[in-house]
Amino acid sequence: MGFARACSVALVGVEGVVVEVQADLEPGVAAFTLVGLPDKSLVESRDRVRAAVVNSGAEWPQKKLTVGLSPASVPKGGSGFDLAVACAVLGAAERIDPAAIADVVMIGELGLDGRVRPVRGVLPAVLAAAEAGYRHVVVPEQTAGEAALVPGVSVLGVRSLRQLIAVLGDEPVPEEPAADRGRPDTMLAGLMVPGAGLGAGLAPLSADGTAHRPDLADVAGQDRARKALEVAAAGGHHLLLSGPPGAGKTMLAERLTAILPPLSRRESLEVTAVHSVAGILPPGEPLISRAPYCAPHHSATMQSLVGGGNGLPRPGAVSLAHRGVLFLDEAPEFSGRALDALRQPLESGHVVVARAAGVVRLPARFLMILAANPCPCGRHTLAGAGCECPPSAVRRYQARLSGPLLDRVDLRVEVEPVGRADLMGSGGRGESSAEVAIRVREARERAAARLVGTPWTTNSEVPGHELRTRLVTAPGALMAAERDMERGILTARGLDRVLRVAWTVADLRAADRPDASDIAVALELRTGIPRGVPVQAGAL
Repeated sequence: MGFARACSVALVGVEGVVVEVQADLEPGVAAFTLVGLPDKSLVESRDRVRAAVVNSGAEWPQKKLTVGLSPASVPKGGSGFDLAVACAVLGAAERIDPAAIADVVMIGELGLDGRVRPVRGVLPAVLAAAEAGYRHVVVPEQTAGEAALVPGVSVLGVRSLRQLIAVLGDEPVPEEPAADRGRPDTMLAGLMVPGAGLGAGLAPLSADGTAHRPDLADVAGQDRARKALEVAAAGGHHLLLSGPPGAGKTMLAERLTAILPPLSRRESLEVTAVHSVAGILPPGEPLISRAPYCAPHHSATMQSLVGGGNGLPRPGAVSLAHRGVLFLDEAPEFSGRALDALRQPLESGHVVVARAAGVVRLPARFLMILAANPCPCGRHTLAGAGCECPPSAVRRYQARLSGPLLDRVDLRVEVEPVGRADLMGSGGRGESSAEVAIRVREARERAAARLVGTPWTTNSEVPGHELRTRLVTAPGALMAAERDMERGILTARGLDRVLRVAWTVADLRAADRPDASDIAVALELRTGIPRGVPVQAGAL
């Protein structure tokens, strides 16, 4: 009897569970049995592994073969177990030393010719292996850079099963021909879901195929909306832009990521792990360093927003926008169930999706931008524009954004139509994204220094109790907010959000703490009621 074991990783959402792949050979009729809750793609690995082993020059054992995936209670799927299954079988057949593979985590799909093909989710899988104490990982050559992002782990990138057998047996490593560079690499097909990158709107491309980053200086006028965008970026506050069509709401939202600071190392790993599982990680870019941008269409379902799918849930738009921007254009056109499903992630920074196959917790700390027209035709607020929508239709249209959802939005700005002077350039260009990004970065640094020693880094994350007890405003600064609360204009949650915005406004003007004018600016940005304070670009 021969026995050997190797290790691989099963992904549950964006978290991984180390799976021990055990191979047992016994005398009897030649058969291959795979146990341990495998799905259809994993059951098919029996034929892939057998052909890959034979075509790699090794002999397939003609005995009764049983491969077990432990723990057996965890559902397992995907083709990433092929490499571990093949090595466990070869170890049981004594083609390679079983001790050499016992504590090695192997991730990769095998082609029938023995080539090792890349799979999705390598980064979260290697992170799970490192947390479990494993220090040696074997992955496909194309994903070695992604796996190497995890510190303290020795990564071996292989191109074929023949190479791995030679490395484990201390034999000369055979040369494998590289892919033809004159055409797209078909081996990268396993890393991407077809159409996912373009459909999510994550990386708008220019005509030559390179990533295009719009500049804030392209926006004509809109000083008030530009300042609200700056406050949103500096404190991580959610924003509602309402106004007639063509006023520039979408242009403003598309330029928000350009003024956000680069992601920290920890944030980059979180975002890269989610995108790797979702199959939208750009080829040749193992680490995402910029805030992502996700703009789903208004026909998106609730499952596509918060996560779902057959079997265990997969990341939705809120997770793809983790540490970045989620832009909902034409927000009232989204279904009510889809919009109300955003309430939990807006508060907690994660989404818990429960399905029959299990419960998955997905990260979802994003900055939400809503864009809405005032009525179905969009001309309700324009003087002399000829809006023919009856008042009942206007009320129904505006009521599609529920009160509990709007209560979680910190900033609400009315975007006015652009005048001729601003549009034709006679008013001068506004500040560029680079200039605004400097102020945003400095404001975030002040907030991070103030919150050092706490689990929060931005003002939008600070709980209301901390704002009212430890982070004290200037004496008498809250009088206007308290009056609005007594009149019913503000809720208790609304007061906390006004305080968070006020701290961000104070950080932008390099003040130690908010005063009455900062509270007035925060109240005006939230309620839309003029408070007699300037809210313009560069005025804070």
